[in-house]
Amino acid sequence: MYHTHNSIIVTSRTQSVASLNSHLAAAIDLHGQMKQAHWNIRGPDFIGLHLLFDKVAVTAELYSDMIAERVGALGGEAEGTVQVAAKTSYLTPYPFRRAEAHEHIFAVSVALAAFGDGIRTSIADAARWGDVATADLFTEMSRGIDAQLWLIESHRSLE
Repeated sequence: MYHTHNSIIVTSRTQSVASLNSHLAAAIDLHGQMKQAHWNIRGPDFIGLHLLFDKVAVTAELYSDMIAERVGALGGEAEGTVQVAAKTSYLTPYPFRRAEAHEHIFAVSVALAAFGDGIRTSIADAARWGDVATADLFTEMSRGIDAQLWLIESHRSLE
């Protein structure tokens, strides 16, 4: 940890930085997965889903930046390379094959749900560590991911 005048105790900052870096890896992975879906969608719903997957990718990239900046504010070092993300992301790998729209929607939904679940778990952890600002960041991201998931799942066929 770098020296900072941040008043959160070092042990709490260290725990928050570890949690944030875990989510940074997942956010970078999420961005890549959304671009994979964006680039490979085909079919009659192409344009709507192509644009929607790109919108979700932009959101994931924004979250990566927000997470990394919070790590820096806590005196930590953001571990945000693609290599680190590939090794440590908790998301299920995106399927690499030509797929129908409903298969992309399913894969994207699974990734968004897993990211949202991980973020929600960390809200309580950060609050318990006395880092309410990180808990607030996770809460903001949770709302955003839930909204993105809702938009994606709105494209599913009714069962």
